Amino acid sequence: MDLRRVDLRALNSLTKYPSIPTYHLLDPRNGGLQDESVVFSGPVVGTEKVDGTNARIILVPGGDWVLGSREELLCAKGDLIGNPSQGIVAALKPVAEALAPVDDERIRVFYVELYGGKVGSAAKQYTTNPARFGWRLFDVLELRDHAEQLSWPTERISAWREGGGQPFLAEESLAAAAADAGLELTPRLFTVDASELPTDLEKTNAWLGEHLPATRVRLDDGAQGGAEGIVLRTMDRGVIAKARFQDYARTLKRRRR
Repeated sequence: MDLRRVDLRALNSLTKYPSIPTYHLLDPRNGGLQDESVVFSGPVVGTEKVDGTNARIILVPGGDWVLGSREELLCAKGDLIGNPSQGIVAALKPVAEALAPVDDERIRVFYVELYGGKVGSAAKQYTTNPARFGWRLFDVLELRDHAEQLSWPTERISAWREGGGQPFLAEESLAAAAADAGLELTPRLFTVDASELPTDLEKTNAWLGEHLPATRVRLDDGAQGGAEGIVLRTMDRGVIAKARFQDYARTLKRRRR
């Protein structure tokens, strides 16, 4: 694939990470959580939600790669200058260069959470060193029909993406891809049957604390160690939702007033 001939706006939209719903649905009136929760079935995997910045490593046919933040593309293989936004290029360029190129006509996207350093207000939870970053892989996308999809208008791509059209790897394949690439996954906390998930707000809040009392990706012992929350996903990744400590704390505090 010749990146000079590709519509980069389409590539950007095609590989953006979609919005993930909260486990208990958000109230559009006040941003608090409602009593209704996302419905899961079968085995559900719980992983730590790391509080950093969403980044992409996009591997394209022919051996090239592109780095991106959640919203924009930042640097491509061979670029002398990259967008310094959030330190993504500086931290992940060596990672991208070490990855094996895709061996067929796929586009493969590694989604990683870059954290620590000076990445947001939560950096102090993971490190005391503003020059120290960590990253964890949390999803992989594989696109085989990209030739057609790259010709779509960006509005169509956006609707396809937010409607769940992106083919992410299932849990077993994700673990294999991470091992092959030499990348660490976000910590796997548990696998439970969906019937064991709490649906009451109070019980869910307590349940989160039981399963993740502190972050498992601290970069040094002096860091504060607070965790952001847990991501719940079915084994095939057909259903996914996030449960953040701050959402439950804020909602329950409001309800107790």
